[in-house]
Amino acid sequence: MSSTQERTAEREPAFDVFSRACPSRGTLEHVTGRWGALTLGALYEGSFRFNELRRRVDGVSEKMLAQTLHALERDGLVHREAQHTNPPRVDYELTSAGREVAQRLIALIQCLEGRMDDVLASRERYDTQRMPTA
Repeated sequence: MSSTQERTAEREPAFDVFSRACPSRGTLEHVTGRWGALTLGALYEGSFRFNELRRRVDGVSEKMLAQTLHALERDGLVHREAQHTNPPRVDYELTSAGREVAQRLIALIQCLEGRMDDVLASRERYDTQRMPTA
């Protein structure tokens, strides 16, 4: 490899989420989908058992939470620990990569929550301007 090719390779990211075939796109979908973002945000608060997490992420079905946790575990963002007790106990927590991703999501969530008065006012203005007149 020439020195020009090496420099070009160093500047180009190894992954490009904007490329259809890039595997990072799937992980981005897992993280930014409704249930993925809420699950990561909840787990940022600490370790949860499945039903505790389901209560925390209000509105998620058991099936969707299970699918979400499987995807996030496969991506290395969530750690699942099954304890062989009677009854069996399974805990979910963030990995170090999951904590980093969740921390960024929490910042976004806090930003959105902090701007909701503006968002609601903007929605009202938008809807009022677009209401058909009689």
